[in-house]
Amino acid sequence: MDPVLKTMIENMPEKTGKSLEEWKKILSGKSFSKHSEAVNFLKQQHGVTHGFANTIVTLSKDTGTSEEDLVKSQYNGKESLIPIYEKILEVVQAFGPGVQVVPKKTTVSLVRKKQFALIKPATKTRIDLGLKLREKAPEGRLEDSGPFGTMCTHRVRLEDVEDVDQELQNWLVAAYEEAQ
Repeated sequence: MDPVLKTMIENMPEKTGKSLEEWKKILSGKSFSKHSEAVNFLKQQHGVTHGFANTIVTLSKDTGTSEEDLVKSQYNGKESLIPIYEKILEVVQAFGPGVQVVPKKTTVSLVRKKQFALIKPATKTRIDLGLKLREKAPEGRLEDSGPFGTMCTHRVRLEDVEDVDQELQNWLVAAYEEAQ
């Protein structure tokens, strides 16, 4: 565990009046549609500072599911897509240490300072790769964002590891460079 986070959790009872487990119990009885709503609830109703409120909300969402488990779950029944996913990671990790791979329940975000791409196993035979390319018009296989909405500006459908070609790699580089 990160030493700063560990210290914050240890200091929580003294600084907020309750332990992390007590805060988790309070939040478990509530229903918030957004992270910020839960943070504001702790700040306004309980006088918790923003830093502690954000940490409490983030840690209360922790289901104990590892990043590896999240990815494995996404590709359950879609194992044939894993080589495509791995090839995308291989490409973006070559960009340097600034790339973060952030698995979520149904997607994997690729982040620099901002998210620049999103990997989603869309069907049993296709990965949808969302890209943020503000200055590029949709054309050919670089489609409008479709199901990604505002999270991305474009979508590329990938059905084979060969689809992760030089053209796609160039788009990934451009999206990465925009995300600074």
